[in-house]
Amino acid sequence: MDLLTHVLVAYLVTYGIVGFHPQYLAAGALAGGLPDADALFFPLARRFPILRHHGITHSLLGVTIVAAVGSVLAPMILPGSIAVYFLVMEVGGCCHILQDGFTQFAVPPLAPFSDHRLQMDADRAINFVTLVFSAVAFYVLLGVERNHVAFTIYQGTLYGVSAFFVAYFAVRLVGRLEIGRDLKKNGQFQQIVPMTNPFTWLLLSEVNAAGRVRTTWARYTFGRGIVDGPHSVEGPVQATPHTGTPSSEREALEWSYPLARQHSQVIEGTYHFGEADRDAAGDWVAHWYSLEFTFLGRSAGVRVLFPADGGPAQVKSDFYRPKLRAL
Repeated sequence: MDLLTHVLVAYLVTYGIVGFHPQYLAAGALAGGLPDADALFFPLARRFPILRHHGITHSLLGVTIVAAVGSVLAPMILPGSIAVYFLVMEVGGCCHILQDGFTQFAVPPLAPFSDHRLQMDADRAINFVTLVFSAVAFYVLLGVERNHVAFTIYQGTLYGVSAFFVAYFAVRLVGRLEIGRDLKKNGQFQQIVPMTNPFTWLLLSEVNAAGRVRTTWARYTFGRGIVDGPHSVEGPVQATPHTGTPSSEREALEWSYPLARQHSQVIEGTYHFGEADRDAAGDWVAHWYSLEFTFLGRSAGVRVLFPADGGPAQVKSDFYRPKLRAL
């Protein structure tokens, strides 16, 4: 989840617990975002892995330590009960853990005592639907309405924003459970990747054997099942000698795949897919794109162009829009 959504959800939950008490609302919202401060530990995380992103700060122990320290310091800034400060900061931190665990990014809630991971694959780590909604909601609540409208109107907006998140998380969770049941029936796919649209998912599998990688994906729509695919593509991990230009789409993919893997860690490290066709100039152009790193219908990927005159391949990384519209 993005930072704005973490803070907003913690703010809403804190309001549900203690009502309109600005000092506690501020503390709960702050605690909802603090676990991501582990990004500041990046230089130290290489030496102390427990400080890595989604490490100890995303655990119950880390959240409790922050809440305990915060509950002592907060009353020195804004008067209030130590016990209530501790409660709202603990809850705010736990909201952060649960939201991250709701996505495809795992968190270790029991660290350092256990490395067991919470990962539900029910939402994207950064979803622009919730990001934009949270930004607008904060602007309305704290910029437009606060101290400018009747409290009942402000309260109504809070309830409306809360209802959105309850409905959003419910749709994501029910969809994830439905897909899980279907996957158990056929066992064809290994991985579930949620898309920005809460009703759309990608089902993926990858086989790496005999020096070749084969990727299969299908698009799944909540309530309808698989609506597109399965589509498959494969290629060799190591480049093989060749001369001239490809003579077919399959050959263009075979030649370009090792080049794409060498050129981009995104292609090498995530589920990916490839497409190739001939352009107006007679060049063969292959695109390999990640099925996980996507943005507004485009995906991080690699373009490999084989000139019609047989010259060297041209390799470039960028964001591309897949023709199959897997995203």
